[in-house]
Amino acid sequence: MMAQLKSRAAGLGLELGDRKMTYNSRLAQEAGLWAETKGKGHEFHMEAFRTYFVHGENIAEKEVLLDMIKRSGLDPKEGEAVIDKRLFSEAVDLDWELSRKSGITAVPTFRMGLDKIVGAQPYETLKKMIEKYIK
Repeated sequence: MMAQLKSRAAGLGLELGDRKMTYNSRLAQEAGLWAETKGKGHEFHMEAFRTYFVHGENIAEKEVLLDMIKRSGLDPKEGEAVIDKRLFSEAVDLDWELSRKSGITAVPTFRMGLDKIVGAQPYETLKKMIEKYIK
């Protein structure tokens, strides 16, 4: 499975390390929603990808999250309060509930109409899905 994932990542121009552990991403999801409200969602999510999938770090650890926040151009003090007070916990719960109701069980999942594609996909696959609905 890892070889297939590395092959897909390389095809998309993404670096992928040799991650040995799976870590809980819940706090990172909460921090990511906060980052989106600050206009830094893309930066934070790219940092999360690099931290987890390239460097294999534990994104459940507060210090790792604070480093990601800082590298994303966000205020680490504000980020620490978001983490400590779990300010976006309810929002993530609502996202998870919507996912369950929609039959989404893996990330990424792309949905359009009744079609669903699971997993990282080549550009052409996603383009075909979109073209089906815009014609």
